[in-house]
Amino acid sequence: MNLAKRAACLIGLALAAIAPSQAQLADKKALTLQIAKQVAAAAEQQAAANHLHMFVLIVDDGGNLMYLERMDDAQLGSFEVALAKARSAVYFKRPTKMFEDAVMQHGYNPVLKVPGAMPIEGGIPLLVDGHIVGAIGVSGGTPQEDGKSAQAGADAFPGIVQAH
Repeated sequence: MNLAKRAACLIGLALAAIAPSQAQLADKKALTLQIAKQVAAAAEQQAAANHLHMFVLIVDDGGNLMYLERMDDAQLGSFEVALAKARSAVYFKRPTKMFEDAVMQHGYNPVLKVPGAMPIEGGIPLLVDGHIVGAIGVSGGTPQEDGKSAQAGADAFPGIVQAH
């Protein structure tokens, strides 16, 4: 009987030791600086084609600045706006145009009080397999111009990722 208790205890300890080792950390995709630069370049190319002077920013999945491009003659105030757009896109997992539409088209003004929400077009999340890995934020033109340049970067992103 004593031997059976000892065996059961040892089996229990062995199972307890195995269970935690089966837990694993999730694999997570992350932006690289090289990819961030290429995404920003696609947005900058769109802006330059339209003779615009913009800030183009790429943030990681935590909203931390990874890459910044300041085009010649870009207005300095656009830096903070572009950063806020990129962060909003990451924090709320949606383009900032959705917030703009909520306010402008639907009159949903409470959006203006949501901390971190930027209700101006130009911030777009960057996704891999449905998961946000970062975002692009663009500012320096009209909201629509910012949105077109940001969209150019976001549209280029899947091809850039596949090439790496």
